[in-house]
Amino acid sequence: MNSFEYLEVAVRLSPFTEEGAEVLMAELADLPFDSFATEDPFLKAYIPTDAYRASDVKVVLSGYDFVAGFQAVPVQGQNWNKAWEESFQPIVVDGTVTVKAPFNERVPHTRYNIWIDPQMAFGTGYHHTTYMMMQRMLALPLRGASVCDMGCGTAILAILAAKMGARKVFAVDIDAVAARSAWGNCRWNKVGTRVETACGDASLLQMGTYDVLLANIHRNIILEDLPTYVRSLKRGGHLLSSGFYEADAPAVSAAALALGLKPAGSSARETWACLEFVKE
Repeated sequence: MNSFEYLEVAVRLSPFTEEGAEVLMAELADLPFDSFATEDPFLKAYIPTDAYRASDVKVVLSGYDFVAGFQAVPVQGQNWNKAWEESFQPIVVDGTVTVKAPFNERVPHTRYNIWIDPQMAFGTGYHHTTYMMMQRMLALPLRGASVCDMGCGTAILAILAAKMGARKVFAVDIDAVAARSAWGNCRWNKVGTRVETACGDASLLQMGTYDVLLANIHRNIILEDLPTYVRSLKRGGHLLSSGFYEADAPAVSAAALALGLKPAGSSARETWACLEFVKE
Protein backbone atom coordinates (compact mmCIF):
# COMPACT_ATOMS: atom_id res chain seq x y z
CA MET A 1 0.00 0.00 0.00
CA ASN A 2 1.19 3.52 -0.76
CA SER A 3 2.65 4.97 2.43
CA PHE A 4 1.19 8.36 1.47
CA GLU A 5 -2.44 7.60 2.23
CA TYR A 6 -3.40 11.18 3.05
CA LEU A 7 -3.01 14.62 1.53
CA GLU A 8 -2.47 17.77 3.54
CA VAL A 9 -4.24 20.69 1.90
CA ALA A 10 -2.79 23.95 3.22
CA VAL A 11 -5.24 26.83 2.70
CA ARG A 12 -3.72 30.30 3.11
CA LEU A 13 -6.05 32.81 4.80
CA SER A 14 -5.47 36.52 4.33
CA PRO A 15 -6.15 37.77 6.88
CA PHE A 16 -6.02 34.68 9.07
CA THR A 17 -8.81 34.48 11.67
CA GLU A 18 -10.05 31.59 13.79
CA GLU A 19 -13.60 32.42 12.71
CA GLY A 20 -12.68 32.17 9.03
CA ALA A 21 -10.88 28.88 9.64
CA GLU A 22 -13.96 27.47 11.42
CA VAL A 23 -16.21 28.36 8.48
CA LEU A 24 -13.86 26.60 6.05
CA MET A 25 -13.64 23.53 8.30
CA ALA A 26 -17.42 23.17 8.15
CA GLU A 27 -17.44 23.54 4.36
CA LEU A 28 -14.50 21.18 3.71
CA ALA A 29 -15.84 18.47 6.04
CA ASP A 30 -18.38 17.60 3.34
CA LEU A 31 -15.72 16.70 0.71
CA PRO A 32 -14.77 14.70 3.00
CA PHE A 33 -11.81 16.12 4.92
CA ASP A 34 -11.63 14.39 8.29
CA SER A 35 -9.07 16.32 10.33
CA PHE A 36 -7.96 19.94 10.61
CA ALA A 37 -5.23 22.04 12.18
CA THR A 38 -4.51 25.77 12.18
CA GLU A 39 -1.07 27.29 11.82
CA ASP A 40 -1.25 31.01 11.03
CA PRO A 41 -1.69 31.87 8.16
CA PHE A 42 -2.81 28.38 7.15
CA LEU A 43 -5.75 26.10 7.74
CA LYS A 44 -4.41 22.58 7.18
CA ALA A 45 -7.00 20.02 6.13
CA TYR A 46 -6.41 16.28 5.74
CA ILE A 47 -8.15 13.92 3.34
CA PRO A 48 -7.56 10.36 2.06
CA THR A 49 -5.62 10.58 -1.20
CA ASP A 50 -8.20 8.65 -3.19
CA ALA A 51 -11.01 10.97 -2.02
CA TYR A 52 -9.28 14.23 -3.02
CA ARG A 53 -10.58 16.27 -5.96
CA ALA A 54 -8.83 19.60 -6.49
CA SER A 55 -11.79 20.92 -8.50
CA ASP A 56 -14.16 20.34 -5.55
CA VAL A 57 -11.84 22.22 -3.21
CA LYS A 58 -11.63 25.13 -5.67
CA VAL A 59 -15.42 25.38 -5.82
CA VAL A 60 -15.74 25.52 -2.03
CA LEU A 61 -12.93 28.02 -1.49
CA SER A 62 -13.94 30.32 -4.36
CA GLY A 63 -16.81 31.68 -2.27
CA TYR A 64 -14.51 33.28 0.32
CA ASP A 65 -12.50 36.41 -0.43
CA PHE A 66 -10.14 35.80 2.52
CA VAL A 67 -8.75 32.64 0.87
CA ALA A 68 -5.42 33.44 -0.82
CA GLY A 69 -4.81 30.00 -2.35
CA PHE A 70 -4.14 26.39 -1.39
CA GLN A 71 -1.64 23.61 -2.00
CA ALA A 72 -1.93 19.84 -1.55
CA VAL A 73 1.04 17.70 -0.48
CA PRO A 74 1.18 13.99 0.53
CA VAL A 75 1.69 13.11 4.20
CA GLN A 76 2.25 9.85 6.03
CA GLY A 77 -0.89 8.27 7.44
CA GLN A 78 -1.66 9.05 11.09
CA ASN A 79 -4.15 8.07 13.74
CA TRP A 80 -6.59 10.89 13.00
CA ASN A 81 -9.03 9.83 15.70
CA LYS A 82 -6.25 10.19 18.27
CA ALA A 83 -5.41 13.64 16.92
CA TRP A 84 -9.10 14.58 17.16
CA GLU A 85 -9.29 13.33 20.73
CA GLU A 86 -6.29 15.42 21.75
CA SER A 87 -7.94 18.57 20.35
CA PHE A 88 -11.49 17.94 21.67
CA GLN A 89 -12.45 20.39 24.37
CA PRO A 90 -15.62 19.92 26.45
CA ILE A 91 -18.30 22.60 26.44
CA VAL A 92 -19.96 23.74 29.68
CA VAL A 93 -22.94 26.06 29.19
CA ASP A 94 -24.00 28.28 32.07
CA GLY A 95 -23.17 25.55 34.57
CA THR A 96 -26.20 23.61 33.29
CA VAL A 97 -25.10 21.64 30.21
CA THR A 98 -21.87 19.74 29.60
CA VAL A 99 -20.83 18.26 26.26
CA LYS A 100 -17.92 15.88 26.71
CA ALA A 101 -16.16 12.75 25.51
CA PRO A 102 -15.14 9.78 27.72
CA PHE A 103 -11.48 10.81 27.72
CA ASN A 104 -12.24 14.31 29.09
CA GLU A 105 -11.16 14.37 32.73
CA ARG A 106 -12.26 16.58 35.62
CA VAL A 107 -15.30 17.89 33.75
CA PRO A 108 -18.08 19.15 36.04
CA HIS A 109 -21.26 17.10 36.32
CA THR A 110 -24.19 19.34 35.38
CA ARG A 111 -27.95 18.95 35.09
CA TYR A 112 -27.72 17.90 31.44
CA ASN A 113 -24.69 15.82 30.43
CA ILE A 114 -24.13 14.93 26.78
CA TRP A 115 -21.55 12.36 25.70
CA ILE A 116 -19.97 12.42 22.24
CA ASP A 117 -18.36 9.27 20.84
CA PRO A 118 -14.73 10.14 19.95
CA GLN A 119 -14.89 7.79 16.95
CA MET A 120 -17.63 9.87 15.36
CA ALA A 121 -16.53 12.19 12.58
CA PHE A 122 -18.17 15.51 13.20
CA GLY A 123 -16.94 16.75 16.60
CA THR A 124 -18.94 19.54 18.20
CA GLY A 125 -19.30 21.90 15.25
CA TYR A 126 -18.91 25.61 15.93
CA HIS A 127 -18.35 25.97 19.66
CA HIS A 128 -19.61 29.56 19.83
CA THR A 129 -22.79 28.95 17.86
CA THR A 130 -23.50 25.62 19.57
CA TYR A 131 -23.03 27.34 22.93
CA MET A 132 -25.49 30.12 22.09
CA MET A 133 -28.07 27.71 20.69
CA MET A 134 -27.94 25.69 23.91
CA GLN A 135 -28.19 28.84 26.01
CA ARG A 136 -31.38 29.89 24.25
CA MET A 137 -32.80 26.37 24.37
CA LEU A 138 -32.45 26.39 28.16
CA ALA A 139 -34.87 29.33 28.32
CA LEU A 140 -37.58 27.50 26.33
CA PRO A 141 -40.31 25.23 27.74
CA LEU A 142 -39.28 22.09 25.86
CA ARG A 143 -41.02 19.51 28.06
CA GLY A 144 -43.61 17.79 25.90
CA ALA A 145 -42.60 19.77 22.81
CA SER A 146 -41.94 18.54 19.28
CA VAL A 147 -38.51 19.69 18.09
CA CYS A 148 -36.60 19.61 14.80
CA ASP A 149 -32.79 19.92 14.64
CA MET A 150 -31.78 20.84 11.08
CA GLY A 151 -28.14 20.24 10.14
CA CYS A 152 -27.83 18.21 13.32
CA GLY A 153 -24.22 16.97 12.94
CA THR A 154 -23.53 14.89 16.05
CA ALA A 155 -27.06 15.73 17.31
CA ILE A 156 -25.90 17.67 20.35
CA LEU A 157 -28.89 20.01 20.19
CA ALA A 158 -31.33 17.18 19.53
CA ILE A 159 -29.96 15.26 22.51
CA LEU A 160 -30.27 18.31 24.76
CA ALA A 161 -33.88 18.83 23.63
CA ALA A 162 -34.68 15.21 24.51
CA LYS A 163 -32.96 15.47 27.90
CA MET A 164 -34.99 18.63 28.58
CA GLY A 165 -38.15 16.60 28.11
CA ALA A 166 -39.10 17.09 24.45
CA ARG A 167 -41.75 14.55 23.47
CA LYS A 168 -40.37 13.97 19.98
CA VAL A 169 -37.23 15.19 18.20
CA PHE A 170 -36.44 14.96 14.49
CA ALA A 171 -32.68 15.33 13.75
CA VAL A 172 -31.75 15.84 10.09
CA ASP A 173 -28.41 16.20 8.29
CA ILE A 174 -27.72 16.17 4.57
CA ASP A 175 -24.50 14.19 5.11
CA ALA A 176 -24.91 10.43 5.61
CA VAL A 177 -21.88 10.18 7.93
CA ALA A 178 -23.31 12.92 10.15
CA ALA A 179 -26.72 11.24 10.22
CA ARG A 180 -25.10 7.97 11.34
CA SER A 181 -23.11 9.89 13.93
CA ALA A 182 -26.33 11.45 15.21
CA TRP A 183 -28.04 8.06 15.43
CA GLY A 184 -25.17 6.56 17.44
CA ASN A 185 -24.85 9.49 19.82
CA CYS A 186 -28.59 9.54 20.54
CA ARG A 187 -28.48 5.91 21.58
CA TRP A 188 -25.33 6.39 23.59
CA ASN A 189 -27.10 9.18 25.47
CA LYS A 190 -30.17 6.94 25.99
CA VAL A 191 -32.58 9.22 24.11
CA GLY A 192 -32.81 7.12 20.95
CA THR A 193 -36.48 6.26 21.49
CA ARG A 194 -37.46 9.96 21.33
CA VAL A 195 -35.03 11.15 18.62
CA GLU A 196 -35.57 10.14 15.01
CA THR A 197 -32.54 10.75 12.78
CA ALA A 198 -32.59 11.08 9.00
CA CYS A 199 -30.27 11.88 6.10
CA GLY A 200 -31.75 14.59 3.91
CA ASP A 201 -32.66 18.27 3.67
CA ALA A 202 -35.54 20.57 4.53
CA SER A 203 -37.84 18.74 2.10
CA LEU A 204 -38.25 16.10 4.84
CA LEU A 205 -40.03 18.54 7.16
CA GLN A 206 -43.77 18.23 7.74
CA MET A 207 -46.05 21.26 7.68
CA GLY A 208 -47.20 22.59 11.04
CA THR A 209 -45.44 19.88 13.03
CA TYR A 210 -42.83 21.47 15.30
CA ASP A 211 -43.00 23.62 18.42
CA VAL A 212 -39.29 24.43 18.12
CA LEU A 213 -37.03 24.34 15.07
CA LEU A 214 -33.25 24.55 15.51
CA ALA A 215 -31.07 25.59 12.56
CA ASN A 216 -27.37 25.94 13.36
CA ILE A 217 -26.25 25.98 9.72
CA HIS A 218 -24.55 28.21 7.16
CA ARG A 219 -26.34 31.51 6.44
CA ASN A 220 -27.05 30.68 2.79
CA ILE A 221 -28.79 27.43 3.70
CA ILE A 222 -30.90 29.18 6.35
CA LEU A 223 -31.97 31.86 3.87
CA GLU A 224 -32.84 29.25 1.24
CA ASP A 225 -34.82 27.03 3.62
CA LEU A 226 -36.53 29.68 5.76
CA PRO A 227 -39.90 29.39 3.96
CA THR A 228 -39.92 25.65 4.68
CA TYR A 229 -38.95 26.24 8.31
CA VAL A 230 -41.82 28.70 8.76
CA ARG A 231 -44.37 26.34 7.19
CA SER A 232 -43.13 23.54 9.47
CA LEU A 233 -43.59 25.53 12.68
CA LYS A 234 -46.82 25.48 14.67
CA ARG A 235 -48.36 28.83 15.60
CA GLY A 236 -46.48 30.10 18.62
CA GLY A 237 -43.49 27.97 17.64
CA HIS A 238 -39.90 29.15 18.05
CA LEU A 239 -37.12 29.20 15.47
CA LEU A 240 -33.54 29.36 16.81
CA SER A 241 -30.93 30.06 14.16
CA SER A 242 -27.14 30.38 14.24
CA GLY A 243 -24.09 29.38 12.23
CA PHE A 244 -23.49 32.86 10.78
CA TYR A 245 -21.63 36.06 11.65
CA GLU A 246 -23.11 39.12 13.37
CA ALA A 247 -22.68 40.92 10.04
CA ASP A 248 -25.08 38.41 8.45
CA ALA A 249 -27.75 38.74 11.13
CA PRO A 250 -29.62 41.66 9.46
CA ALA A 251 -30.11 39.62 6.28
CA VAL A 252 -31.43 36.62 8.21
CA SER A 253 -33.71 38.87 10.31
CA ALA A 254 -35.09 40.64 7.25
CA ALA A 255 -35.91 37.34 5.56
CA ALA A 256 -37.59 36.02 8.71
CA LEU A 257 -39.67 39.18 9.18
CA ALA A 258 -40.77 39.05 5.54
CA LEU A 259 -42.15 35.56 6.21
CA GLY A 260 -44.15 36.73 9.21
CA LEU A 261 -41.87 35.72 12.05
CA LYS A 262 -41.53 37.97 15.09
CA PRO A 263 -38.11 38.65 16.69
CA ALA A 264 -37.81 37.06 20.14
CA GLY A 265 -34.18 37.71 21.08
CA SER A 266 -30.59 37.58 19.91
CA SER A 267 -27.11 36.71 21.16
CA ALA A 268 -23.55 37.30 20.00
CA ARG A 269 -20.33 35.52 20.87
CA GLU A 270 -16.92 36.15 19.31
CA THR A 271 -18.45 37.72 16.13
CA TRP A 272 -20.98 34.86 15.75
CA ALA A 273 -24.73 35.51 16.03
CA CYS A 274 -27.77 33.61 17.25
CA LEU A 275 -31.32 34.78 16.50
CA GLU A 276 -34.66 33.66 17.91
CA PHE A 277 -38.04 34.15 16.25
CA VAL A 278 -41.67 33.25 17.02
CA LYS A 279 -44.38 32.32 14.54
CA GLU A 280 -47.51 34.27 15.45
